[in-house]
Amino acid sequence: MSTRILPAVGDADAARSVTTLLSQLPDAEPVGPVGDSTSLIDTLARLAADSLEDLPEVVLVHERIGPVPALELIREVALRFPAVGVVLVTGDTSPGLYSAAMDSGARGLVGLPLSYEELAQRVQSAAGWSTGVRRHLGQGGETFTGPGGTVVAVAGAKGGVGATVTAVQLALAARAAGHSTALVDLDLQSGDVASYLDVQFRRSVVDLAAIQDISPRVLQDAMYAHPSGLALLLAPGDGERGDDVTDRSVRQVLSALRTRHEVVVVDCGTHMDTANAAAVEMADTAVLVVTPDVVAVRAAKRMVRLWDRLQIRKAEETVTVVNRHVRATEIQPPLVARITGTQVARTTVPAQFKELQPVVDAGRMQDLEAKSTVKQALWTLAAELGVVRAADTAPARPRGDRGSLGLRRGRHR
Repeated sequence: MSTRILPAVGDADAARSVTTLLSQLPDAEPVGPVGDSTSLIDTLARLAADSLEDLPEVVLVHERIGPVPALELIREVALRFPAVGVVLVTGDTSPGLYSAAMDSGARGLVGLPLSYEELAQRVQSAAGWSTGVRRHLGQGGETFTGPGGTVVAVAGAKGGVGATVTAVQLALAARAAGHSTALVDLDLQSGDVASYLDVQFRRSVVDLAAIQDISPRVLQDAMYAHPSGLALLLAPGDGERGDDVTDRSVRQVLSALRTRHEVVVVDCGTHMDTANAAAVEMADTAVLVVTPDVVAVRAAKRMVRLWDRLQIRKAEETVTVVNRHVRATEIQPPLVARITGTQVARTTVPAQFKELQPVVDAGRMQDLEAKSTVKQALWTLAAELGVVRAADTAPARPRGDRGSLGLRRGRHR
């Protein structure tokens, strides 16, 4: 039986060296190398979406990988793709690094310069472990068949454009459609998710920041079970504590959440720091909320350029949503698309703050009426983004109320 091996190497010369040596291993089936952490995760996610059997048995992570550091990348692969054996290739073979690599989920470590015997031994060991895990999963009640839940990051082009309302309603739409849903507030200095959902809380995302390995129990203890069915991971009540949340901790938290929830919606706020930038980079879908005015559209353009400069996300991979849309304004979605270079959602959210004001003032966003045009638009947006099926947000006509909207609850995989 051949062993499929996927090398992840950031340096071209090192990639050629690794690939050449792998091709000499018996029963090895090397896959073309990937050059950065994003490509590795995307490749594994694409393969896992089809079948567990399509995943490589072994992934080699070279120390010259980026933009995510090698140990953080190993941790993410181990969390999202637990049936893949990961081997670290590094020039530092000290006991300290070996221990750190094992703690991150690696199945072995190969020193540089590469040795045929050592590489063969580590690959064989990781492949055997991977085969055993897959056999065990195949016999169990639940078989790992994919990369985990869908992560949707919602950011505002500037303050006050409606990013939090959008994030909350997308999460509520997913939960109403039958999906286990987590809503994360990463607006670390001024998060308002708790205020919108009338929540009094003690624990927040800060409580997970210093934890190296987030177990299901630890994750559950940090989250708030909302009556709507949402699992909430909230921003700290004291904004200055948000500085304790790093990009590493965000990657670890989101990786843990997506293994336990079908949909994870992240409110990234409007201020970009390393923490919420990591969320935008990890997200399957990144949503940028903008209002149809010059100041907001310029801010959206700046945000998109910032993401591109930092290699967080390309403009064409971002979905811009026009909130408070009115037909009379000169700034329409096609103009927003041309200025920002992003995809603009077909669904626009109407300027109907009067519908929102009672539930916003009461802190009961979950009680927004089904007939609200804002709610209808945002739940339709959830279907457009692929968070739910269109059928799950289709209007229903209850007896005696031909104009009201309901939801046909359902589940999809």
